[in-house]
Amino acid sequence: MSVVLAFDFGEKRTGVAVGETALLCAHPLTVIQTGNDDERLEAVARLVLEWRPELLVVGHPLHVDGAAHPMTLRARAFAARLRQRFALPVQEADERLTSREAKARLRETGKTARNMKPRIDAVAAQLILQTWFDHPHDLSNECLPSCVPA
Repeated sequence: MSVVLAFDFGEKRTGVAVGETALLCAHPLTVIQTGNDDERLEAVARLVLEWRPELLVVGHPLHVDGAAHPMTLRARAFAARLRQRFALPVQEADERLTSREAKARLRETGKTARNMKPRIDAVAAQLILQTWFDHPHDLSNECLPSCVPA
C-alpha cells in the first residue's frame, strides 16, 4: 500500500489531501496557509516526513475550455519544486471546477460560507486526488492525458 499526497496549489492557500493506492480513496488533510514559496515547501516537507508518500499529485488548473491561465504555470512550477526537493514522482491531475465542487459538498454538510472557507482547499485537494485515483495512469510518467478527465 502506497501513500499519495495531493495538492490544490494556491497563491495564499494550498489544500492537501492524502490517500492510499490500495484503497483508492482520498481524504482532505490540511491547508497550508502561506503565500511564501519557501514556507509552503517547509510545510510540505513536514507532511512528507510524517506521511512518507511514494507519490505526489498536483492539481493542474485550466480554464473550463482546457486553456491554460496564469495559475497553470505557477502550479507547474510548484510541481517542479516538489520533484526537485523531495526526489519523488510528481504527477498532475485535472482540477477544473474542483473548488466549485468542494464548496457544493461543504454546503451539503450544512457549512456556511464563513465556516467552509478554511476547508475548501483541502476538499478540493481531495477531489484532485480522487480524480487521479479514478482514472488510469502510468506511474512511470509525470502526467499522461489519461490523468486528465475529459
